[in-house]
Amino acid sequence: MSPLPNHAKATKEKHLVYYKIQNKVSTANLRVNQYLIPFLSCLTLSIAIHPATAHKVQISPDIGGTLHIEPNDNPRAGEPTQAWFALTRKGGTILPLQQCNCQLAVYAEPHTPGEPALLEPSLKPVNAERYQGIPGADITFPKAGIYQLQLSGKPATGANFKPFEFTFEVTVAGGNAVNPQKTQNVNNNNSVDIAAESKSIPPWAIALPILAVLGVVLAIWRNKNKP
Repeated sequence: MSPLPNHAKATKEKHLVYYKIQNKVSTANLRVNQYLIPFLSCLTLSIAIHPATAHKVQISPDIGGTLHIEPNDNPRAGEPTQAWFALTRKGGTILPLQQCNCQLAVYAEPHTPGEPALLEPSLKPVNAERYQGIPGADITFPKAGIYQLQLSGKPATGANFKPFEFTFEVTVAGGNAVNPQKTQNVNNNNSVDIAAESKSIPPWAIALPILAVLGVVLAIWRNKNKP
């Protein structure tokens, strides 16, 4: 009967060790949660903010403008892309294109003031996201690089707001841009090759088939004219 107390004592010691281990694990989990929860909160906030900061925003005394370029604000050289401008008044009312005499100019950076625009795309009313009839344009950037989109606007008949001018910087990635010089060189090379092939054919090679046809025609004519 003497081993029982020793067995109980050993069991008790095992339980104490187990509880100590569990306590340390709980404390460690608590410390991890203290750092993990703020980290996850920051991560969630950054994900939530990212779509909004992807658009470029400009503000004037009366009008706010947001630029978005399809697809995903990542235009590529040589590929048609649609740019649209969400114009809003103070208070959040949408300013449609029909109420604005707007003009769009595209400059390749760097450029000097007064320099002619590289492109002047025509604006048209487009529907995008929750915006209806806002200014939009189809743009094909000729090559990769940095461009400046300059949108200026004055009130149309019946509208009332101060004229504005917004400038947006756009980075264009490499795409399927066509180099006219390379195309011209290819065409010139093809012409030279054709001319060279024409010159390489000797005159007798052209004359032989003609003489052969004439000989056959003459032989047929003589056979018909025999008595």
